Amino acid sequence: MSAALQMTAFGLALLSTLFLLLATCTDCWMVNADDSLEVSHKCRGLWRECVTNMQDGVRTCDQYDSILADHPVKIVVTRTLLIAADLLAGLALATLLLGLDCIKFLMEDPRVKLKMCYGAGVILGLGSILGLVGSVWYAVDVYVERAMLVSHNIFLGVHYDFGWSCWLGMAGSTGCFVASVLLTCCLY
Repeated sequence: MSAALQMTAFGLALLSTLFLLLATCTDCWMVNADDSLEVSHKCRGLWRECVTNMQDGVRTCDQYDSILADHPVKIVVTRTLLIAADLLAGLALATLLLGLDCIKFLMEDPRVKLKMCYGAGVILGLGSILGLVGSVWYAVDVYVERAMLVSHNIFLGVHYDFGWSCWLGMAGSTGCFVASVLLTCCLY
């Protein structure tokens, strides 16, 4: 039972960490959501903004000037929280891998291995909270920005909606949280 639970938590943590890493690196946190016929598809991310021509599929991206440049708060906060979540999830995966019963590391002391699994769960939980706060922060800011434009009857020709990177960040954070619960609450 314990080994199956550990392997389930490890598989979920690995998949969720990959989702978090992909969400951090990809550039489709906001997508244009205009109802009219579009000739281009626009995505805004944490690191750059890309436009894809729908007729010929050519994609061009503009990198943001610098990491240290003046960016909107939502980008800076989301970057910081997701990078911290990625680092914590990676550390938790390494700790969990060494704490698994099927790994021949510290086999003579199973209590230490159990504590390593518990510690990995705590670290994974902290990383999941940071990732979820970053993803939800960005999504709420996109929603508030759109609501402000609508309430003031401002139409700029295109409005943005949540992109797949935002959803991927939320899914990865939720998966890390579930793996954390499995390791901290259910393992004992």
